Amino acid sequence: MHKFTGLTTEEVKKKRSAGQSNEQNLKPGKTIGTIIRENTFTLFNLLNFLLAACLFAVKAYSNMFFIVIIMMNITIGIVQEIRAKKMVERLTLLAQSDITVLRDGSKQKIAPNQLVLGDYVQLKSGEQIPSDMKVLDGKAEVNESLLTGESDTILKKIDDTLLSGSFLTSGQVLAEVEHVGADNYAAKIINETKSTKPLKSELIGSIRKISTFTSFIILPIGILLFIEAFFLKHSATSTAVVASVAALLGMLPKGLVLLISIALTTGVLKLAKKQVLVQNMYAIENLAHMDVLCLDKTGTLTEGKMQVEELHYLKDAYKNSLPDLMKNYLFATDDNNPTAQALKQFFGQGQTKSAVQVLPFSSERKYGAVTFEDCQTLYLGSPENLLATNQIPEVIQQYQTSGLRILLIAFSPAAIQDTPLDLLPVAFITLSDPIRANAKETLDFLETQAVDLKIISGDNPKTVAAIAEKAGFKNYQTAIDLSDYTDENEIRQLAHSHSIFGRVTPQQKKLLIHELKQQNQTVGMTGDGVNDILALREADISIAMAEGDDATRQIADIVLLDSDFGKLPAIIFEGRRVVNNITRSSGVFFIKTIYSLLVSLFCILTVSTFPFIPLQITLIDLAIEGYPAFFLSFEKDNQKIAGRFLPTAIKRALPSGLLVMANILLVWLFEKLFLSPPDARTLMYYLLIGISCFAVMKSCQPFNRLRLFLTISTTVGSYVAIILFHQLLSVGTLSLMTFGLFIIFMLGNLLLWNPLAKQIQKLNLTFLQI
Repeated sequence: MHKFTGLTTEEVKKKRSAGQSNEQNLKPGKTIGTIIRENTFTLFNLLNFLLAACLFAVKAYSNMFFIVIIMMNITIGIVQEIRAKKMVERLTLLAQSDITVLRDGSKQKIAPNQLVLGDYVQLKSGEQIPSDMKVLDGKAEVNESLLTGESDTILKKIDDTLLSGSFLTSGQVLAEVEHVGADNYAAKIINETKSTKPLKSELIGSIRKISTFTSFIILPIGILLFIEAFFLKHSATSTAVVASVAALLGMLPKGLVLLISIALTTGVLKLAKKQVLVQNMYAIENLAHMDVLCLDKTGTLTEGKMQVEELHYLKDAYKNSLPDLMKNYLFATDDNNPTAQALKQFFGQGQTKSAVQVLPFSSERKYGAVTFEDCQTLYLGSPENLLATNQIPEVIQQYQTSGLRILLIAFSPAAIQDTPLDLLPVAFITLSDPIRANAKETLDFLETQAVDLKIISGDNPKTVAAIAEKAGFKNYQTAIDLSDYTDENEIRQLAHSHSIFGRVTPQQKKLLIHELKQQNQTVGMTGDGVNDILALREADISIAMAEGDDATRQIADIVLLDSDFGKLPAIIFEGRRVVNNITRSSGVFFIKTIYSLLVSLFCILTVSTFPFIPLQITLIDLAIEGYPAFFLSFEKDNQKIAGRFLPTAIKRALPSGLLVMANILLVWLFEKLFLSPPDARTLMYYLLIGISCFAVMKSCQPFNRLRLFLTISTTVGSYVAIILFHQLLSVGTLSLMTFGLFIIFMLGNLLLWNPLAKQIQKLNLTFLQI
């Protein structure tokens, strides 16, 4: 390598000035500004801030307390995303150690981002390639699995290309930098993922659907209510605004939005204790709905490292001497690939014999050799490459059918030759990539949960199938080699007929995921390399291993910090807990949306003032909706999710919402006959609290100690709050007559609720599905 001098200091300065450096740091993750913007500027927040602005304009400050709920929701979303972003940045495992370059004729140590186009870089075994390069001198074995999915190492010689992100597993080379920054191979794949991935969340989708619907009706209803109050009833400006805003405020399920954020954030924190980093908290919800899970073999089912299963002797005479000879062989070679590491762990290494000639292991010839000082040569490699087919011992052929990797140990009395001759097979070694301890258990769990499993790998389909069988994968026989297919339609059809795909390109992985999604399935994908990025980006739920590539972690929804595939059941159960508990409480939250809309329309038709004020609505948000739902959200619930969220929530809310409307209509009629306006408004609010508390009771059934306590404390606490703060809430006290009416009305509500609910359950509300 002495003939190469590298760039001069002046040349390096010119290239850096021309922007030909490796300093560009590609990170497809969101910026803090983007996180703040996405959590703040939403239609839901805009509607609430507009209502708050109206109240602020008329100095109705006490009625603006609801904005605290909105600010809490925004803050939770921002803090959670920024927390995840910073944790991923701390997880960066790409090579940050200095590398050796030749400049001005001498070796220098520099950081990888200080490379410039044309730099000469000296790389040795164990180092990661920081930029795309061309080999100028030397030979090396390179592991490109993070880029291509291929677990086999590749021999690189002069004029061969080294791809950034791959590793040298043996040998050393001098290479010239051909691409920097965004021009690198890995960077080009990452660039395809830079567009913002659409948020998929049935919970948030439901909120958006309600917000979109209300956005069309809020403005006209608000204007009509204000006109009636200000021009027809000649109310003061502040009174007209407060009444109008109260009607519109009830249509927006603020408490439910906050509950979703709190429940998901709680799930994120619980999973963090289990070494699971959730970057997109809605991914927890999506995992609970997952129909298909696509697995990458390496790092998911297997541990991604080789281990020696057993040493089998073919010649008993070598039982005593062979372990010592293998130690000398491993000491003499410069191999550091996963196989060599497994052998060193099994045999150890040490020198008792000097080596006079060494042939490093090559994946191209699939064997290596060492000639010792006594002229005896030890060959280690694939049986097929060392022996003729008819010379391979039958016992080795039997082991090969089990999916294990076989290495033959043979001796020759001659020095190393291009074509080994007169080899004496003395032993063979069986190796395997260990299946993760809980892989079979996890696969069995997913199967029982009706999750369709696919394995999509860049590796040989036979190898993948053998590993799949060991892991307990039921459809391991359906392995197919996608390198034989180029037609897009054919590949799309194969996505449904096969379960194991080998030799898959990054683009084909993405195509398979896209096809599965086209069938209205929620698709998850696990991966750890750059070759998985396009598929991870396409999937509804992307799960990355922490020990994988940095860019993969950056775009993943979930990162398994200990790379433990067995954590999936815990994540799925967490998603079910969140969705099931929120769905249980949703019937209480949407009551307000239903009656606010119905009562607003009633007030417009009858030229009446909306009977409630914003502060009264906020008390319901906190005491009746938020308080019990918050504690219920922590309950364990692993049941499979049944039905869609929004239709289920609306059906649960409709009985109570309709009863509130019916109660207000009757009290309004009584006001026309014999009740005073203050008594009528007080009775309306007491009835609203009563029906809402009854809805809480229904959502808590079947009772346990916690649910019974929440039902009682919600009901008692709400009425105590009315009595204590009746002046602030603008509510009077019940007279003997209104108290009697309240009891009669509530008895009627209790009797009517179940029959009404049964009829509503028969309704077809599929148009509400997200």
